[in-house]
Amino acid sequence: MEPLASLTKRKISGTARLTRNSKLFKTIISAIREKKGENIVSLDLRQIPEAVSDFFIICEVSSSPQVKSVADNIEYRVKEATGENVYQREGTQTLQWVLMDYVNIVVHIMLPEQRKFYSLEEMWSDASIKAHNEKDI
Repeated sequence: MEPLASLTKRKISGTARLTRNSKLFKTIISAIREKKGENIVSLDLRQIPEAVSDFFIICEVSSSPQVKSVADNIEYRVKEATGENVYQREGTQTLQWVLMDYVNIVVHIMLPEQRKFYSLEEMWSDASIKAHNEKDI
């Protein structure tokens, strides 16, 4: 029987690892900015063995309709630019926190209250964090 610790480790194939310069990553950041998402940060989780993906991208928006707008725009722009479909999308019923799973990148679109309450940046404090300001375009 396989040890439990090995079940939590991700297997990394021989293919190139995803970077902040990848087309998928840049497309997601751009799509968030198009719909006026704010306080955009990315967490690089590649050095954390327990991580479920390579990156988290977190942003906040001011209203539930804007949560939907940002999520829809990400899905549309990513499909248009890379041909990739979102693997899983959660939170579309309440529109307070939508999670979009692109396997190597997980996007979190949150209302300010949810972002403050769940504090993902603190929870994953071992990850390197990068802010994506307008001047980074």
